[in-house]
Order: sequence, then structure tokens, then C-alpha cells
Amino acid sequence: MLDIFRGLKSLLKVSSIHIDSPVFRLHYSITVTMLIAFSLIVTTRQYVGNPIDCIHTKEIPEDVFNTFCWIHSTFTVSANKQEPYAKMHLPGIRTTHDDKEKKLYKYYQWVSFCLFFQAILFYTPRWLWKSWEGGKICALMMDLDVAVCSDIEKKQKKKLMIDYLWENLRFHNWWAYRYYFCEVLALINVVGQMFLMNKFFDGAFLMFGFDVIAFINTDQEDRIDPMIQIFPRMTKCTFRKYGVSGDEEKHDALCILPLNVVNEKIYVFLWFWFVILSILTLLMVVYRVIIIFSPRMRVYLLRMRYRLVRKEVIDTIVRRSKMGDWFLFYMLGENVDSLIFRDVLQDLAHKLNRHDFHHAPGFKGEIQEA
Repeated sequence: MLDIFRGLKSLLKVSSIHIDSPVFRLHYSITVTMLIAFSLIVTTRQYVGNPIDCIHTKEIPEDVFNTFCWIHSTFTVSANKQEPYAKMHLPGIRTTHDDKEKKLYKYYQWVSFCLFFQAILFYTPRWLWKSWEGGKICALMMDLDVAVCSDIEKKQKKKLMIDYLWENLRFHNWWAYRYYFCEVLALINVVGQMFLMNKFFDGAFLMFGFDVIAFINTDQEDRIDPMIQIFPRMTKCTFRKYGVSGDEEKHDALCILPLNVVNEKIYVFLWFWFVILSILTLLMVVYRVIIIFSPRMRVYLLRMRYRLVRKEVIDTIVRRSKMGDWFLFYMLGENVDSLIFRDVLQDLAHKLNRHDFHHAPGFKGEIQEA
């Protein structure tokens, strides 16, 4: 099994250059890797067994019967009032002539494709941001994440960074808003996928986790396993063929679905993971909204994150820059050596104080905090 997942190691490798937040990285790194791994697991018969095994008459070859039932779906019979679901010896397995009582299960062969499609959706915000970011952080770093370099080289690189920040001050809002859009897109994606899977499982997924918790806390005699209702381990299948006389012969079979034992564990885990990820992403989006509308919060966050930088330096830079500049400073601070970053901000603040505010590049008239 390790050979199968060896190729997924590259997805788990987080770049040393951070251009996004830790919560955002959970979407495209951890979640994408898990979804692809789950997709591979449900397609490897040597680890989960045959997806379906049917007990049937010997008149029909085993492979033919199993393949037919896998392709054309199986079904269970819903419980009636005289035979409650929880009291049935084999839930959903009994004889019926009413098609309305039959519940078809058609999603089996689509599980691996659905998981892979979900992985693509989770990676989409990352792909967008990587395209829009354009390597800006990496270009500005110039290997200054390592403080061990010659003084001359360090001085030249710091000057280049300061010159860029000075010449392009107040012109990074659109760049930052693109990243914030990707975070909102990540939130929409994870919440939307909850509804996508709910549709995939005929409306039984949204409350799936709560039902599992309730099942665990219920008395043994009164338990109704929600996982068996969504992922039945035994179902029925009807095979029709023409006999020697030309009459239609009907063959009923019991089918065991070993794959559903794996499927139920996968989707229970995904339910809790998606809920946790949705909450974290929602908090992150609220955090971004506060940053956009609160310059004081931006000052506070820079002070808390970069304690080596003097308070008056941070106040000057935040007061005379925009939100997009703050985001660029914050990203640079996470990647550049802390001592070098302190020097860059101090030199930039000194340059802002030294030059006439009204004639500084990028300024026109009285500037309001944004």
C-alpha cells in the first residue's frame, strides 16, 4: 500500500516560502491528499476485496451476476410498520412486490470518481492564488530568509526590497483582495461540498455525523445504525434472463458489499473533517474582514507577530500605507529573516518620515487610512 501512496508525498510537502495562511494550506495540502488517498483505496481490490459478492444460482456464472448487480445497482427494502427497521434480522433484506418499498443504491461505482473530483475542487483556490500571486514574495525575498550572507550582499538586497516597497506603496490592494477572494472561495467550496455529498447520498449526509454520535450514545437495544442505512453491507439484486422455453426467469440474490465497510469510515471521517475545516475557514474570513476595516487591528497584529520591530515604526508604516501593503509586509515577515525584516521596516519608516508626505510617490493630496 505504501507504493500506491508514495506519489502523494509531494502534495504533503509545504513550500518553505509561505504565500498563504495555515488554514488555507489545510485545503490544498492535507484535504487534497486525503481525498486522493481515499479515492485510491476504494479502487484497490487487494486491500478492500471485491466491491460486490452475490449469492446466486449456479445457472449463471459468478462474474456475470456480480458484474450485472454492480452496474445496474442493488436495493434494500424499507421497513414497514409491522417490521421496524431496527428489529429486522437483516435490515433491508426481505421479500416485497411493491417497487415503492425498494431503495436503490447507484452510487457505488461513482465513489472513487466523486472523491477525485472533490480533490480537484479543493485545489482550485490554491491554483488561482498561485497564478495571481505570480511569485511576488519569492522575488522580493532574494534569499533573505537566511541571515548568513555577506554584509555587502545583504545591504544590496535590502536596498532593492526597500526601493520596491517605496515605489509601489499603496498599490497592493488588488493583489491582496485576490487572495482574500481565494479564501472566500475555499469557504464556499467546503460548505458546498457538504451539500454536494448530501445530494450524492440522497439527502442523508448533512446530518450524518450527528446521527453517528447519537447512535453511539443510544442503548444497545434501541440502536439504529445510520451507517448501515447509507452504506448497507448486504443488499438484494434481481437478475432476469430468458429460459429454454423463452419465458423470462427471475433470479433474486443476496449481495454482500465489503467496500461499504470502507466507504462508511471514509465518509464519517470526511463529515467531521469538513465541519472542522468549515468552522476554521469561516473564522479566517471573519478575521480578514476585521483586518480590512480596522487599521488598529493591523497595527496590533504586526506588533504581536514581529516584536523586534519598534512600535513607532509599525505605527508609521500602517498609517501611511493601505491594507494590501500590510498583507505584503505580513507575508514578507513570515519568510524573511526576522532581523533583516526589522531593518527593512525601520528603513522604510525612516524614509517615509524624512520625505515630504505630500510628494511621496503614489500619494495625491490628503490620504485617509484604508
